[in-house]
Amino acid sequence: MSDKPILQAKEIIKKYRLGTQVVSVLNGINLEAYPGEVVSILGTSGCGKTTFLNIAAGLERATKGEIIIDGNYLNKISEKRMSSFRRKYIGFVFQLYNLIPSMNALENAVLPLVFEGAPPQEREKKGRELLKIMGLGDRLKHKPNEMSGGQRQRISLARAMINNPRIIFADEPTGNLDSRTTEEILDLLISTIRRNGQTLLMVTHDIEVARHGDRIIEMADGMIIGEINTGNRPLSVEKNSSKPG
Repeated sequence: MSDKPILQAKEIIKKYRLGTQVVSVLNGINLEAYPGEVVSILGTSGCGKTTFLNIAAGLERATKGEIIIDGNYLNKISEKRMSSFRRKYIGFVFQLYNLIPSMNALENAVLPLVFEGAPPQEREKKGRELLKIMGLGDRLKHKPNEMSGGQRQRISLARAMINNPRIIFADEPTGNLDSRTTEEILDLLISTIRRNGQTLLMVTHDIEVARHGDRIIEMADGMIIGEINTGNRPLSVEKNSSKPG
């Protein structure tokens, strides 16, 4: 594993204004993730983990602090350039799949390549190959409503990975799946990440899901309250249970 982080979060603060009140969601998050690493972010609903994931992926802006991806400061990237930056560096897996109902599996999977302007023949070739790896080689023309939750999430994985981005962000990727399908999806996701040397940041409320990561980052009340090395992969990072001030 590289000694240089692919992602750095420095003192991330996020506040929202609700009427006359200001609500603090993130209170100084510091985190590094490395190439080839799987990081699980564990916490209960409302702890701020999804907000942090969205900020780290460039989907939201922090109130204060910096996100740095491969030397690029996200707060210095304009909204106009952010879309092309995300296509190069970032893949996102949503809990509710976010597939387009009118499109079939292949069309959904290759959508990022459409935005890139890739030729149709190239898009179809890449999409077919990736969906075959995902176990959907015989379901290319099926639409989301003709498929199970596990199959829909496999399409979502293919869409997130089709551009071979440096980092995959996954927001409760198995939250709507049964235990057997959860294991299948996690094994598929992590094995693909390992094979491609990518980085995975995965948000979950489930400790059993979190244990698939190399590290578990525990969050509560908008702060990191602990860090556990699971032993899945040799790391220089050891358990750190100290609470930030």
